Amino acid sequence: MPVTGLAAPAFRPLPLGSVRPQGWIARQLRIQADGLTGHLDEFWPDVAESQWFGGRAEGWERAPYWLDGAIPLAWLLDATPLKTRITRDVEFILAHQRADGWYGPYPEDAVAKRYDMWAILLANKALVQYHEATGDARVLDAVTRSLRALLAGLDRTPLYGWGKFRWFEGLVPIFHVYERAPAPWLIELAGKLRAQGVDYRALFATDDLAVATPRRGLWKWTKHVVNTGMAAKASALGWRLDQRPEDRAFARGMIDFLDRHHGQVTGMFAGDECLAGRNPLQGTELCSVVEFMYSLEHLFSAFGDPFFGDRLERVAFNALPATFAPDMWSHQYDQQVNQVECSVRENHMWTTNGPESNLYGLEPNFGCCTSNMHQGWPKFAAHLWMASPDGGLAAAAWAPCRVETTIRFVPIRVDVETDYPFRDRVDVIVQSGAQVRFPLHLRVPGWADGATVRVGSGPETPMRPGSMHLVDRTWGKEPTRLALHFPMRPKVTTRYNGAVAVERGPLVYSLLIGEQWAQVNADKPHRELPHGDFEVHPTTPWNYGLAVDPERPDAGIAFEERPVGDRPFSPEGAGTMAQARGRRIPAWKMAHGWAGEISPADVAWSDPGKATTDQPLEDVTLIPYGCTNIRITEFPRA
Repeated sequence: MPVTGLAAPAFRPLPLGSVRPQGWIARQLRIQADGLTGHLDEFWPDVAESQWFGGRAEGWERAPYWLDGAIPLAWLLDATPLKTRITRDVEFILAHQRADGWYGPYPEDAVAKRYDMWAILLANKALVQYHEATGDARVLDAVTRSLRALLAGLDRTPLYGWGKFRWFEGLVPIFHVYERAPAPWLIELAGKLRAQGVDYRALFATDDLAVATPRRGLWKWTKHVVNTGMAAKASALGWRLDQRPEDRAFARGMIDFLDRHHGQVTGMFAGDECLAGRNPLQGTELCSVVEFMYSLEHLFSAFGDPFFGDRLERVAFNALPATFAPDMWSHQYDQQVNQVECSVRENHMWTTNGPESNLYGLEPNFGCCTSNMHQGWPKFAAHLWMASPDGGLAAAAWAPCRVETTIRFVPIRVDVETDYPFRDRVDVIVQSGAQVRFPLHLRVPGWADGATVRVGSGPETPMRPGSMHLVDRTWGKEPTRLALHFPMRPKVTTRYNGAVAVERGPLVYSLLIGEQWAQVNADKPHRELPHGDFEVHPTTPWNYGLAVDPERPDAGIAFEERPVGDRPFSPEGAGTMAQARGRRIPAWKMAHGWAGEISPADVAWSDPGKATTDQPLEDVTLIPYGCTNIRITEFPRA
């Protein structure tokens, strides 16, 4: 039901812990818990010795960033050691909150010593997750007192810097408190944040954001890719305050703008670290990937548009895993859609980042991603299903999981059994503690032409692509199985400079390239294995053009299912692969440690679809983009 003064979302996220990961996504989360996320607080000074936890290291955003992903990870997996350490850290924050409501790291005199409020917004966003997971009333009280302090503090020290560009993140904890204890001052605070923050609708109406940042160009707040990924949710959060129609319209308009000017085939937009155009070489910062995913979760929740669920899956299954090593002990700052080498290059060609930006490492280029990368998988898993306003449940995204909740005082369990996105079938098994009627809203991907659902032993029923398919019936103690089929047909799309990319369902496919990993920076602190820095070099040819007909992709590409491995997003663990035909392009060489740029003009043509190169046709293997560490994804046609 709507709360007075705050519009209800189309679908409401379930309390943290209601959705439990199963199957491949549970394995993925355990890999994360066994990797950097589960251990960063034990050795990395900016978290382990943070001022937030009583140390002397960085006392601003890095520890709250880590909590923001580590809390949902720990509670989704019921990972006792990690939960114990997080609880200790939260207890320290609570014990050292000052009488005036400010947390310990906030300076005593924030007027004389200006303090960017971003860290306070972020800390409260992390703490409300802890409250949701544990029900600890002291945490809700601490966040409420912090928000009270912020209400007055914004008059003395208005938003500037990061806080000004990320004001909307403060609405997440405000709404959390308001929905439990409505008070007019909370709505006043939300309005004050919006009034002092950047107006992204006005910003995106300017020409500047359409222009790619030049290589070695000018860093700008307005074109910062992480700000952009976060800001995609501003319209959804702002809409809940006063239901402005322009906010609802801008939600998709902003994404359409980014696709048009900076879009990547992974569903992301280029930014290394400022918006960088559509070139598949230019890169995307990891922080922007996890933040854009969280924004899409809010967008789907607020507006109920399946488009946002489609985009969420595309980013989650492609861009997110591709920017981590398969064991999640190292990560990149920037990933590239065409990435054939990861190495330290002083003559790099990033827009504003440095020579180590595509290393797999502990903190390549800068430590913000080291602290902020953790929220991607856990929040995705936690938002797979949501509550609908008609007393039912809605599937936002598809992955194996178990949902346990209560509807009309009856305990409900929903099991999702699937290897999607590596398979095209999903089984949803529903059972309840007693006879009870409620609806299921099933998101049908926009690409799934011919989608069907079979309820129990009934007939197959067609489902409309890009819709929320309704199944409204009475459920009981005997499990009812819904068999969903989302046919995945190959598609070849034309990309930057006339290159082609291969897609099938929510997955993008890339060339499988042999890899050689080599440790670097061993002399730097905290680079002992496994949390070291690594270059990755190709050991097999990568400079292929793809011999495909975009009008008849089925004729030139053969897909094969494989078992989904223990590491689902790794070259050896990929649950599907494809065979295609291609020709080497000898003129396509490495430049600056990257695949050189190539356009149709660089490939001589005679008849359409036939290159005049004398290189023979070869079989080439493609695997899902998210399973690669180095790759070619946008191919010249040959």
